[in-house]
Amino acid sequence: MKVFFGVDIGGTGVKFGAFDQNGQLIDKWSILTNLSDSGQKIIPDVVKSINTYIARKEGLYNIGGIGMGIPGPVDKKGYVKTCVNLHWTEFNPVEELKKEFPDVAIAAGNDANVAALGEYYRGAGKEYSSMMLITLGTGVGGGIVIDGKVLLGANGLAGEVGHISGGIAETEKCNCGNVGCIDQFASATGIVRIMKKLLNEQDGFSKLCNKEKFTAKDVCMAAEQGDELALQCIDICMSALGTGLAFFSHAFDPEVYVIGGGVSRAGGLIIDVIKKAYLKRLFLIDKGADIKLATLGNDAGIIGACMLVMNGE
Repeated sequence: MKVFFGVDIGGTGVKFGAFDQNGQLIDKWSILTNLSDSGQKIIPDVVKSINTYIARKEGLYNIGGIGMGIPGPVDKKGYVKTCVNLHWTEFNPVEELKKEFPDVAIAAGNDANVAALGEYYRGAGKEYSSMMLITLGTGVGGGIVIDGKVLLGANGLAGEVGHISGGIAETEKCNCGNVGCIDQFASATGIVRIMKKLLNEQDGFSKLCNKEKFTAKDVCMAAEQGDELALQCIDICMSALGTGLAFFSHAFDPEVYVIGGGVSRAGGLIIDVIKKAYLKRLFLIDKGADIKLATLGNDAGIIGACMLVMNGE
């Protein structure tokens, strides 16, 4: 039987999924990412892990294809100009993998785009023809899928919702050099930043007043418990995202926005705020896109990587 592999390569770990010819998950596992020697051991480790899995199955499986998600820009041929998290510079993981598996279909894509494919085919976007995944983690990422194909754009920037304006006045610069980016508000880092500003600027009591260090999760938990400053923080941060999504709807009008990433675990707390801000800034149409929580969790990357190669992208 042919088996397809979805590989989600991250800065700390590499997740693997083995899928049958119908794209159904058979097995999954992970290994640590070896960043030594400028990340040159990562692909050999991927090869070794896949070969070990196939050998354990004692001839039951043949490799049908391998798809990879990479945490950085990837062109249509698999070329990575730079990937800071993996220490790669001017590197092509597809070509390297082809040296070991010359007769196997291999594809690679940006991890956010790959995760978007996963949610599109198997998750919250499976009932829609056009979808945008928004990932709320350390930063804000995004991936657009239209009629089963990832939209890359001329320079691979399509879906970079994190670096458009959130419609809020801001003086502090984003890591990209701009000011007022959604990334500065709706990311886990942004939530902590805004909460610290509120604690410094306002006299209101908060459960977080006496904590030297706190996380976005702490802010969300405090908000869920009715903490007024934490609720104000979530309103500011997620309103910025909702405003940005309204801008995106005017640009390409997707049927659904799917919200994933660690911050999305706050669930209805953030979705309600996002929807309210989205509808407030949406013009020309009444309803706009649906806004839903992602459903695949950490499996979105391996599922999307499998779909990437199975669909010949």
